[in-house]
Amino acid sequence: MKKRAKKVLEEEETLCCCEYVNRHGERSHVAACCCDCEDLDDACDRFLKREPQKPDSMSSVAEVFTDRIRVPWLWGGARRVDLSLIPPLILLPVLLRLAALHFLLGLVVLTALPGLVLWYYYFTHRKKGRTLFFLSLALFSLAYMYYLFITEVFPSGDVSHVQLTVVTTGVILTLAALIHTKREPGIVHPNQEAVHSTVTYYSPLADRDPAVNGGRNDVMMTVSNRAGLSEQTEEEVKESNRKNWCPVCRVVRPPRAGHCRICGICVLRLDHHCVCCVGQANHRSFLLTLVLFLLTSLYGISLVLRSVCPKQHLFTALLYCPGVYNQYSSALCFTCAWYSSIVTGGLLHLLVVQLINVSYNVTEREARVALRDKTARSAYWGLIVDTGIYSRGFRENWAEFMTMGEKVRAPAPAPADLV
Repeated sequence: MKKRAKKVLEEEETLCCCEYVNRHGERSHVAACCCDCEDLDDACDRFLKREPQKPDSMSSVAEVFTDRIRVPWLWGGARRVDLSLIPPLILLPVLLRLAALHFLLGLVVLTALPGLVLWYYYFTHRKKGRTLFFLSLALFSLAYMYYLFITEVFPSGDVSHVQLTVVTTGVILTLAALIHTKREPGIVHPNQEAVHSTVTYYSPLADRDPAVNGGRNDVMMTVSNRAGLSEQTEEEVKESNRKNWCPVCRVVRPPRAGHCRICGICVLRLDHHCVCCVGQANHRSFLLTLVLFLLTSLYGISLVLRSVCPKQHLFTALLYCPGVYNQYSSALCFTCAWYSSIVTGGLLHLLVVQLINVSYNVTEREARVALRDKTARSAYWGLIVDTGIYSRGFRENWAEFMTMGEKVRAPAPAPADLV
């Protein structure tokens, strides 16, 4: 077994930049992406002959495409490209430039685009699938808007170098905050004092992505120290551990922790899953990312509208800007300002909900559960949700939120009382 593992490692180390190991464990090359396409050939033959497709034919073809679309990489061979990264890179510039051709086209595109994004959001979250579509859309939207600002708005002379510097600084700070947000949400780790052995399985557990942790699943075997516990306290601990036990991560979740089915991990004080899990360790940086993005976006939109609609008031220019479609450049900037306004409106709603939840010391996950079970007080069509469990007043709630990142390293309770 050791010789075989060593041989596999040696083969991976000798891969050139264009080589990779495919899903069958065979060595392949990016230039051979169109070779040995039996699944695709069979699907095409059945389509041309008007025969019914096999139940798993489409999934097999999708797996082949996903495995073969790679980019050369200097270390470790060619890297796989996630297909969910590609649609925003193509659709966003095409649709925005199409919308700039005519007012009616802009109305149709800017109405349909948010609808398609929301449909894809609910579709992927219902299936609990991992996707990089929204991260790609967010990053490319920011980069593309900044690119158009540099190439179309700034050369017109209506934007000064100081204003350009402010926008550039806002973009850089937003990206830095996003990178910090994606580091770690605060994963629940087993109580190491109770661990006496570790068993590693290389088959995926239920509701866990096999790609997480390289397909490894480490199960901790623990021993409990029950000395000094009364019978009543012991029964309460058992009941609490049974309720908070995660069968996927094999840990007892602390209070307010939750399991993310998309990432396949348990997160301390899990709030929700956005472009990543938002939990106790990165919730503050997530709010900072929203604030920086909104400030940069609002400032950039105001500069664009002052450039393409100088005779209109800033608050009415977005709704009424005569002659903006006479030139394609100004029409494109105006369309991008509308697109940025739609995105900004959605993120502004998210920020308001987050600020309200922090003020009442409730997470988005807790609010959804409380509304479903009808155990919370709600107002303004569910915008304000008060569970009344953890709230200690406005100031205390915000003080706890601002300092909760320092308590991330607390170990999970020992799961021994499940027996």
